[in-house]
Amino acid sequence: MEKSKIGERLRSLRGNRSREEIGAAIGITSQAVFNYETGARIPTDDIKRKIAAFFNRTVQEIFFDD
Repeated sequence: MEKSKIGERLRSLRGNRSREEIGAAIGITSQAVFNYETGARIPTDDIKRKIAAFFNRTVQEIFFDD
């Protein structure tokens, strides 16, 4: 899946929560969350697993399914 689609999905999952809240919950900075949401960076596999667990989704659903 392309970076922009991943970013859209992450922004949608975040909803009304702040980037700071998400970052603190999974152990990354709010700037890292921003970079993932804008498609500037793709998270490592370890961070993908943490993001998926936080949102109660699978890595496949968030990062690979169209």
